[in-house]
Amino acid sequence: MMTSIADETALWSRARSGDGRAFASVFDLHRDRAFRHALRLVASAHDAEDVVAAAFFELWRKRDRVSVVDGSVLPWLLVTTTNLARNTGRGLRRHRAAIDRLPRSADLVDPAETAEERIAREHLLTAVRALGEQDAALVVLTALEDLTVADAGAALGLSPGAARVRLHRARKKLRDRLGPADPLLDTPLPEGAAR
Repeated sequence: MMTSIADETALWSRARSGDGRAFASVFDLHRDRAFRHALRLVASAHDAEDVVAAAFFELWRKRDRVSVVDGSVLPWLLVTTTNLARNTGRGLRRHRAAIDRLPRSADLVDPAETAEERIAREHLLTAVRALGEQDAALVVLTALEDLTVADAGAALGLSPGAARVRLHRARKKLRDRLGPADPLLDTPLPEGAAR
């Protein structure tokens, strides 16, 4: 296991040159974090695995254009995972709409999840999906992945000031839609940024 940013920087440099083993090491370093991130955004572990596989494929495919933040590709990978999860969600909604039009005998319910938990999760996901792509990524990266506003902004190609403003506006939109008591909105902004 790598212990420093310098290790990842060296690995990524080799991976960018086409070294498959170095890329595999970067994969090993970040796959669990990317999977946990994807799992928060999609309906099932299977969907999360698909999203992570696609994100790492994009990391390899676009390795010459990947934005590295503080010596790590993780922020870029998390943004890509978020975008792919959103795309998966859109495709899944279209698929579900088609399935819902089919006649069925009984609605199946996941016994492990209460109705209240399902409703809250779907309400939150719907609200986040309604945000623009960059705004949703900023909310997810700062609230769920504990990135600083500056690092999340850098991963999205935004200045720290622009990221703080966009995040503030995105949280206001979410607060208006969800109400002030949502835990995602109660997460303090890193670096003392204003809400």
